[in-house]
Amino acid sequence: MTTFRAFRIHDDKGQAGIEQVSLDDLSSGEVVIKAAYSDINYKDALAATGKGKILRKYPLIGGIDVSGIVVSSSTGAVHEGDEVLVTGHGLSEDHDGGYAEYVRVPANWVVPLPDGMTPFDAMALGTAGFTAGLAIYQMEHNAQTPDRGPIAVNGATGGVGSLAIDMLAGLGYQVIAITGKTEAHDYLKVLGASEIRVRQELDMGKRPLEKALWGGAIDNLGGEMLAWLTRTVEPLGNIASIGLAAGYELHTTVMPFILRGVNLLGINSSYCPRDLRLHIWKRLAGDMRPRHFDKIVTNTVSLGEMSPVFENLVAGTATGRTVVKIGVS
Repeated sequence: MTTFRAFRIHDDKGQAGIEQVSLDDLSSGEVVIKAAYSDINYKDALAATGKGKILRKYPLIGGIDVSGIVVSSSTGAVHEGDEVLVTGHGLSEDHDGGYAEYVRVPANWVVPLPDGMTPFDAMALGTAGFTAGLAIYQMEHNAQTPDRGPIAVNGATGGVGSLAIDMLAGLGYQVIAITGKTEAHDYLKVLGASEIRVRQELDMGKRPLEKALWGGAIDNLGGEMLAWLTRTVEPLGNIASIGLAAGYELHTTVMPFILRGVNLLGINSSYCPRDLRLHIWKRLAGDMRPRHFDKIVTNTVSLGEMSPVFENLVAGTATGRTVVKIGVS
């Protein structure tokens, strides 16, 4: 190829769009992937619109995820013709990302596509699914089990929340979805939520410890919602902290942690160790595999159709996951 299409971001004010680039324009790496699919995460939307300080240098191709087929490799660890995926690491932060017809990355970022998973499935999951899977793994690693009570999931209609509900229910957990979208109740029930709480109707109280309501929680919002969860999780329960859509500050006390033994687990999917990353992806193709991709993937767009999705994500009006179809051989 001489040139190819890519969605390039030029500054933190939303100056971005489709351009023609060449391999010489891309960040360095041993492996070149012909992209089949990417996806749109909240982080992608913040970067593309300039609503969040995500990129560390400019210009840079957006997209923190990609799946496709290897077209060249200068290392024996990855071979031409391999179906692969890449999520996180430094894509669309300090390395050109997945919103391009060709992507070049370091070999140790590349994950072989697990058996039974298609390139589309990989991006239906993407960073959102990997993060949800990592959160569940860390909670289980810290002794979370279905018999210790229901798991609350807030930000329930987003990518991480939707996939976490589906995965947890498939693993035998009772799931309580917390959402501000009253119109999404049927959607959340289909995914496996046994009960739905409307965020605007919650009585969060003021005490350092409130009545214990859940065995554990996956928090996508941060701020006041996360503080409330620390006060309402059962003794020895785990809270996986994933997002900050509602705020990055946390105002709580040490009482949930020292009187109830609540564990607050920080989840960072970008720099997950490789061995654990491979293990989680294997589980995402196995016992953690979501059962409702057809419901969770609510939108499939091309590179040129992404802008409205970015705006909807930032505005908090999006539901489920959007997959970006780049090029399928």
